[in-house]
Amino acid sequence: MNSFTRSTTVKRRTAAVLGGIAAAALLLTGCAAASSDAGAAEKPAANDDPTMAPIAEAVALVPEAPAESGTLRVAIPTNEPPTQFYREGTKDMTGINPDMARLGAGALGLKIDIVVSNFDSIIPGLAADRFDMTVSSMTPTKERMESLDFVDYMNMGSAIAVPAGNPGKLSFDNLCGKQVAVLTGSYQLTTYVPGLDEACKAAGKDGLTIQQFQDTRQAISALVSGRADVVYADQPILGYAATQNSDIEVAEVNNLDAVAVGSPNSTKLVDAIAEAMKVIIVSPEYKDVLAKYGMDSSALTEVRVNFPQG
Repeated sequence: MNSFTRSTTVKRRTAAVLGGIAAAALLLTGCAAASSDAGAAEKPAANDDPTMAPIAEAVALVPEAPAESGTLRVAIPTNEPPTQFYREGTKDMTGINPDMARLGAGALGLKIDIVVSNFDSIIPGLAADRFDMTVSSMTPTKERMESLDFVDYMNMGSAIAVPAGNPGKLSFDNLCGKQVAVLTGSYQLTTYVPGLDEACKAAGKDGLTIQQFQDTRQAISALVSGRADVVYADQPILGYAATQNSDIEVAEVNNLDAVAVGSPNSTKLVDAIAEAMKVIIVSPEYKDVLAKYGMDSSALTEVRVNFPQG
């Protein structure tokens, strides 16, 4: 497609979005007397997927491939409540990350195709054009930014889970020589574990023994069976797991960092995402998603692009 055709396509999509907004405004004007009742009736049920109306400025920045297909392919990690999990008896994904992805797709005027993948397969999948972007609690780092662009969408802390009652009185200060279970490819493994290990060895103590797992459920199983002393992972996942499993508890939380939407830096999708996120983070839909999962305090107050953590 030449540049003139691409420009025409974007203008038509933008015009269509603006036309839809204008039509909606006329409809609401014609029904002003019943506007409050109609608005209440049109709100989605509590178990419906959240969405956002298209944002014209963001729609105009969507790159050619997703604009032509009309679909945004979003990589989401495997089952990890409450950040992402299957609705009971289905293969439909819900949770913080899928819901945030739905807000983003709606704001870009695109349908969403959620593709479930192991966390450590997401970046290679983005490089191979299997996904357009990922919403996977991924923390921006300088290493990841070599191939991906990032737009922050919420804050998230890390935590350690221990056996109930914390019989070993474990904290981040005394993990030397302990068996530490982590998720393969996680920010905890790549950024924080090396520092903890080096501090132990510098103090003349044994370093951490690291066990890697594909998902946190496997790591928690190792903890409960005594094969691991602690699980080091995202706080929302461990916090939720502790409410479902009386054999474990969260011992300590630290390192509240931003997590971000990631997209290949070769596609320039980041510009559209950043424009959409400016509207999303001040929207009631964004606040509703966070509140639904008890994450109100994780809301952003500003949009940051390619802001590395760690």
